[in-house]
Amino acid sequence: MLKDFEIKNTEDKGLKNEIRELNEELATLPQQLKEKKLPVLVLIEGWSAAGKGSLIKELISELDPRFYNVKSPVIQPEKEMRYPFLYPYATLIPENGKIMFLDSGWMESAVRKFLAHEITKGEYRRRIRQVNEFERQLRDSGYIVVKIFLHISRDEQFSRLKALAEHQDTGWRVTSDDLWQLRDYSRFLDAYDEFMDKTDEVRWHVLDGTHRKTAVRDAMKLMVREMGRAIREERYCGSPFKEEFPLVPMPALGDVDLTPAISDEDYKKKLKKLQTRLSELHNIIYRKKIPVILCYEGWDAAGKGGNIRRVAYPLDPRGFDVQPIASPLPHELNRQYLWRFWTRLPRSGHITIFDRTWYGRVMVERLEGFCSETDWKRAYNEINEFERMLTDWGAVVLKFWIHIDPDTQLARFTDRQNTPEKQWKITDEDWRNREKWPQYEVAVDEMLQKTSTKNAPWYIIESNDKKYARIKTLEIIVDALEKACDGQFARSAGYEEE
Repeated sequence: MLKDFEIKNTEDKGLKNEIRELNEELATLPQQLKEKKLPVLVLIEGWSAAGKGSLIKELISELDPRFYNVKSPVIQPEKEMRYPFLYPYATLIPENGKIMFLDSGWMESAVRKFLAHEITKGEYRRRIRQVNEFERQLRDSGYIVVKIFLHISRDEQFSRLKALAEHQDTGWRVTSDDLWQLRDYSRFLDAYDEFMDKTDEVRWHVLDGTHRKTAVRDAMKLMVREMGRAIREERYCGSPFKEEFPLVPMPALGDVDLTPAISDEDYKKKLKKLQTRLSELHNIIYRKKIPVILCYEGWDAAGKGGNIRRVAYPLDPRGFDVQPIASPLPHELNRQYLWRFWTRLPRSGHITIFDRTWYGRVMVERLEGFCSETDWKRAYNEINEFERMLTDWGAVVLKFWIHIDPDTQLARFTDRQNTPEKQWKITDEDWRNREKWPQYEVAVDEMLQKTSTKNAPWYIIESNDKKYARIKTLEIIVDALEKACDGQFARSAGYEEE
């Protein structure tokens, strides 16, 4: 792809008028994007000194600043990263109707770290796979993703870097990484070419950066074409995509025995022992920088809150967060649905407890019609990919379905309604959802069957006896963290480390 690109010796004539006309056309599009609620992500990659910043400057010159943002994500050394590889980019995706320009991104980060031997060949392959999944998920949820690579020759790069280095006001712009890229131009060329070839499902566009006006003209043409096409057509909605993930067989909810219980004496004894051990493990996972993500779903009044409190109590409050997930706020609703969970992920060595999760997509959003059938059917695979990204990063991901029967729920609802200090816990929405128990049970069974992967399994927690449920959950968490601390919690990736 990149190696076959022909760099021109001369620049086209008459570009000034053509650029002015394209700029005028480009300036009219953001308002139409807003009306159609179309988000645009423009990734500008390329060689050092190829003119990425200058190109972005020209592209935004006539745009209303209310409709766009420009970000230059910092490439952190691998040893300093506290979040997943794609975190800096996934958290920057724009809202509907807005444009985000990224000055370098996931391609530059992955290639540099691989060539610097900060990541293994196996990890590099995983990141290529993650990029394809990330870009496809954005595209399938209606994002316009434009990927540009600015290409220049080694001689041109040398000339530009030399000119920058020789001037006292621009010398600071030439970094050791830029000089490394210049010295190893051929290696970088091979690596960029391979990366682009393997991540071209969402198409790459190589532009000639040797002649700045030509690059500006070609980039403007590309943006006008891609955004114009999206405005004219229906918002893109990808078809369900299915990858074969290794699954853990799950029983139907109706087949689960809900009679298990525990005596008060055993409960107190086990609770103290497990909480003490969990406190010890929290220190170890912090030292070893192991991220932990605990996901709670379940029936209303099943006991999620009490269960979470018993898990959180022994933890150092500086090292964990509880994220209660309610209906999405407008700025969340206007982005791809996983965005609000990307922004809530823990740093390495920390624990995040989600009280409700991304599984709302295949439960409440499915049943209440908040997304299309295509959206929720596509979400099973998207969620499995998302969780695999987390476990590839090294996270322990545990998912709990807190389960009760309808009679137990009714008794707890009635108790809440009749007890003044508990009335805040019961709403009309709870009673309305109860009427849809059969539909929810069908949706939950399908969710459990399709998303209980070996790297991120579901655990059904019998909670007719809340104390039994708390002990079982703590036992699962302690066991998983002990394995993680001993290096036994295997990664999900299908590649050997090299």
